[in-house]
Order: sequence, then structure tokens, then C-alpha cells
Amino acid sequence: MNLEPMARDLGALLKARGETVAVSESSTGGLVCAALLSVPGASAYFVGGAVVYTGAGRHALIGLPATLPAATRSSSEPYAELGARTIRERLGTTWGLAETGAAGPSGNRYGDAAGHTCLAVSGPVDRVLTLETGRDGREANMWEFASAALGLLHEAVRAA
Repeated sequence: MNLEPMARDLGALLKARGETVAVSESSTGGLVCAALLSVPGASAYFVGGAVVYTGAGRHALIGLPATLPAATRSSSEPYAELGARTIRERLGTTWGLAETGAAGPSGNRYGDAAGHTCLAVSGPVDRVLTLETGRDGREANMWEFASAALGLLHEAVRAA
């Protein structure tokens, strides 16, 4: 899957508006950051990002406690919202984007099936989305999750 056209459009929109973004991703493994950085001139809008894959990573990389309340568990909309808001605030950006899910081939320890992800955007417009692909192919899910994350950010930026 080629994310570059979507990232190019999003980058142009952010640059034109003088806005910035920071990313916290998990099961996409850096694909969202890579897509945003694939656009020449990305430093005008991309401030930073992290692959937050474990509790230890969550604590060290974005400053959240290694253990969170059950209602804010990984792979949930509340956790995605917290991740998006936290990365935006920590990096001082206009927009924060977070992804958290189970790419596959099996589900996660919370009972979510492979192909499950939650996405959130925090900024002038907030958005949250749960995506279920219904597939267990890890790489295909990673690409679909990344595409959905960029799409959600694009939708929020255009709505602001």
C-alpha cells in the first residue's frame, strides 16, 4: 500500500495552515511516521513521533504510567484519546495522532481480535475511530491501520 499520496496531501494542508503534528503509534510500527516523513519538507509540520508498544515504552516515551486504569487499557478508544492528547501536549503541536491495536496474527491479551485498532486525533478538532478489519494478516493490517490513521487526521484537519 502506498501511503505517500495521502501523506503528501496532508503535509501540504498542514504546511499551508502553519500547523504541526506529533504521532504515538503502536501496531503500525512506525508506518504513520514514515509516511509523514516521506514528504520533502516534512520538518515544516512533523515534530516527532514514537512507537509505543509496551507499558515500559508508554512510560519512557510519552510519560504515561506503565500501568493504567482498566478503562484506559491499550487497544481502546480512551487509551487512543489519551495517547493523542499526551503526544500533542508533550511535543507542543497543533495535532496529536495515536494508534493502538492488534495487528495479528492473533489477538491481544485484552480479548481484541487481530485486525482491531483504535485511532484518535487531538487538536482543534478531536476524532476517535475503532477499526475492525476482520483479518489476521499482520502486515496487511498494519498498512490498513496506518492508512486509516492518516485518513482520520486528514478528516480532522480539514474539519478545523
